[in-house]
Amino acid sequence: MKSFKMIAMLVIIALFAAVPTAFGKSKVNIGIVLPTKDEPRWVQDEARFKDALKGTKYTTEILFSQGSSAKEKENVETLINKGIKVLIICPQDGDAAASAVKAARKAGIKVISYDRLITNTDAVDYYVTFDSIAVGAAQAKYLVDHAKGKGQPLYLYAGAASDNNAFLFFEGAWNVLQPKIKDGTFKIANSSEAVALKDKAKLSRKEMSKIIGQITTNWDPNEAKNKAQTHLTAAAADAKGNVLILAPNDGTARAIADVFASDKEITSYVVTGQDAEKASIQSIIDGKQSMTVFKDVRTLVQDAMGMAVNILDGKTPQTTGEYDNGKIKVKAKQTKVIVVDKKNVKKEIIDSGYYAAKDFKGL
Repeated sequence: MKSFKMIAMLVIIALFAAVPTAFGKSKVNIGIVLPTKDEPRWVQDEARFKDALKGTKYTTEILFSQGSSAKEKENVETLINKGIKVLIICPQDGDAAASAVKAARKAGIKVISYDRLITNTDAVDYYVTFDSIAVGAAQAKYLVDHAKGKGQPLYLYAGAASDNNAFLFFEGAWNVLQPKIKDGTFKIANSSEAVALKDKAKLSRKEMSKIIGQITTNWDPNEAKNKAQTHLTAAAADAKGNVLILAPNDGTARAIADVFASDKEITSYVVTGQDAEKASIQSIIDGKQSMTVFKDVRTLVQDAMGMAVNILDGKTPQTTGEYDNGKIKVKAKQTKVIVVDKKNVKKEIIDSGYYAAKDFKGL
C-alpha cells in the first residue's frame, strides 16, 4: 500500500513538473515591462499600475529592464511563459524592442507600446503616449516667453538617440525655436550641427540625428552634467550672461542647472524639464529649475490599463491618433500635458492630489 501511494505521489509530482506553464498561464493576465527602477518616474508608474488594477478580476506582473535591451527581451520571454494575454512595454531602445514584441505577437499576445514607441516592426497593436511633440513645443515656448533681448545664448540638450521620443521632443522644440534662431533672437551656443541647420524650419530624421548626436544626454544626469561642463568651459564670453537651456527631462535639468548656477559668468538661466519629479518640483519652488512639463502618469496609466482591460474583455480600445513607427502606422491614445512653474505649481501638483504638500518646503 505504501509503495502504491508513493508511486501515485511521484506521478502527480511528475505531471506538475512536465507542464509548469499550463498551471501558471491563468495567473498573469497583463505583463508590464518598464525601462529601469533607477529613475523616480518609472517607480511611480509601477505603483500606479498596481493601483489601476485594484477592483478588477485581472492580474499583472511588472518587470524592469534596468537599461538593458537584452534584459528587456528576457523579461518579455518570462511574461510570455506565464501566459499573459496583453503586454504593456516601454522600450529601452525602440528598434531593439522589435524582436521581443515579435515573440509576443507570435504567442498571440496583444502589444501596447507605452510612453515610448517601439519602432520598425508590425508587432505593435497600440501606443499609449503623451503628445511628445507637444512636450517639446511647450518647453520651447517657455524659453521664447522668457527671452531677454537679441542674440541670447541658447544651449540645446536632448534625450537618448535610441529613444524615438527624444526625436519627437526635439522636433516639437525646434518647430518653436527655429524662427527665433533664424531671426537672431537666439544664438545657439553648443551645437555646430544645429547652427548649420538654423535656416531649416523642418528637419529630417537624419538632420535631427546629427544635432542629437552632439547634444544627447542619454537621459543620464551625470552625462548631462559632464556635457554642460564641457560646453561652458569652451564657451566664449558672448555665450554666457543671460542664457536659455533646453533640457529634455527633470533629471538632466537639475544636473545642468547645477553646472550653470556654479559658473560666475552666468548672470541668469532659464531651464526646461519634464516629468514633474518630486526633486524637480522642490527645485522649481526653490527657483533652481524654471519649469517642468507635467505628464500626469495617473492618466497615462489609466489609459494603458483601460486599453488592456478592453482587450481582455473582447472590446476594441478607443484611439485618438496614430504614429508611424517606420513599418506601420500604430493606433494611439494621446494624453495631454501641462506646463508647471513656480506660479502654478501648487494648483497643478498639490491641489490636484498628485503629490502631498508635506513632501515639499517653501510652498
